Amino acid sequence: MSDCIDSVQLAPDGVVTDIYPAEGNEVGKIDLIHDKDRGEISCYARDHHTFISQGPFELKQGGYGIAVRNPVYLNDENGQEYFWGFTIVILRVPDIFSDTVRALSTFGYEYRISKTDTPWSDTYKVVDQSDGSLTHPVSYDFTIGAENWRFEVMPKSGWENHTLIAVISGMFIAISLLLSLLTRVWLVSKEQKNKFQVLAHTDSLTGINNRYGFDEAAEQIMAKNPKAHFVAALLDIDDFKFINDIYGHVYGDRALKSLADSMKAFFPPEALLGRNGGDEFCILLQNDTRKDAKEQLLQFTMLPKTFSCMGKVHSFSISLGYAEYPTIASSRSQLMRCADAALYEIKLHGKNGCMAYRTGFESGVRKQLGFAFKDISEHLPGAFIIYSADKENDELFYANHEFLHMAGYKDMDEFFRLTKKRFRSLIREDEQTQIESSIWEQIDSGNENDYIHFHLRKADGSYLSVLDHGRIVESQQYGRVFYVLFMDWEDMHIHYGDKFSES
Repeated sequence: MSDCIDSVQLAPDGVVTDIYPAEGNEVGKIDLIHDKDRGEISCYARDHHTFISQGPFELKQGGYGIAVRNPVYLNDENGQEYFWGFTIVILRVPDIFSDTVRALSTFGYEYRISKTDTPWSDTYKVVDQSDGSLTHPVSYDFTIGAENWRFEVMPKSGWENHTLIAVISGMFIAISLLLSLLTRVWLVSKEQKNKFQVLAHTDSLTGINNRYGFDEAAEQIMAKNPKAHFVAALLDIDDFKFINDIYGHVYGDRALKSLADSMKAFFPPEALLGRNGGDEFCILLQNDTRKDAKEQLLQFTMLPKTFSCMGKVHSFSISLGYAEYPTIASSRSQLMRCADAALYEIKLHGKNGCMAYRTGFESGVRKQLGFAFKDISEHLPGAFIIYSADKENDELFYANHEFLHMAGYKDMDEFFRLTKKRFRSLIREDEQTQIESSIWEQIDSGNENDYIHFHLRKADGSYLSVLDHGRIVESQQYGRVFYVLFMDWEDMHIHYGDKFSES
């Protein structure tokens, strides 16, 4: 920043959102495209791919300024150019010319600097001038952006010899070069803009869109074709943490790059691909319905995927969820949320699969997944559940296979449906108040690892006498949760007899 620069601004979609310095410029955040004083000339710059200058105008902070607005264009995934917004610099006048015009005045010259009011106008507006009048001045016309500029000068005492013209011509050139140079310093060439915009939108590891690039491109594509059908898919690598832990992050990166490469090779060029972060990737299929995309997405999910480590090839699998616009979702963000819900539903049901979104998938699937460590829990010798350790909200998160078998539930879906995801629903009605009080009395007294005996309600409405052994665990993500192990009361008597009675 220098004294001649009042502010630098960004205006995505033509709306000024960022101004530096912010202090004193709070009222400057306006919609350039629809503003009555700035709209026509801003639209001209946007539609003609040229920067424009507007002014001079009075600055809120005092003095006068000229706004130089540069339209920025980006390319979407299909190579189609679209208008991103403006980069803007507000130049102070006459400060921007101060060194040159001071020299003119010192050596006895009158001057005037003017510019056309608009790119389509022949009327010139004075930007700066000396105090005296000009009679038969020498003038020099030049162009910056879409506007014509004129620099006029003459000696205060009039023209006494013609050798001065050569000197003045040199000054004309200096002024035009100064203005052009200052403008170009702030308005980066198209080649450089595209280069940096690509970097800002691309994931450096995989070479596909990062989350910002994907979201922006998807929004643009869907906005251009609001009546078209789109399918969005979210996918991630099953047990990716295991790959990182066993083989190291370098090989985890290889798995990520391998997956991205297989996506680029498998899906058509018009498919929008992205990496959300970590091991999660996203796809947007254009002019596709859920029915049309089903076989394609299933085929990609089942396609063998590998990465190499120390000369050996290792396989990995993915889970994928997808949803359709506008059948299921009415916006891009809702479409991605539905695909996300479908992804976590498939992971909850064993991973390594592909599933379309269905109504009802949103109900706490992420929480369930947070505790769906099936690879370990299904092989543990015991029936257990996990639920929220909250007196007001005893939400059930998880039940392993052995518990479902013991209580007669077909699967997790039936378990959540019949219990309404409440731990209280598992207790016989006449025991509910007493059992809940006993549990919290133990917790409040610091005896959180004690046993509770009650009658567990099974899926068919019958009851099973059980012994419950619970423990509270602090989860960074979910707060306090209960891990509860169940034992069949009758089985304990049968197998341990007197020893069990004594205990």
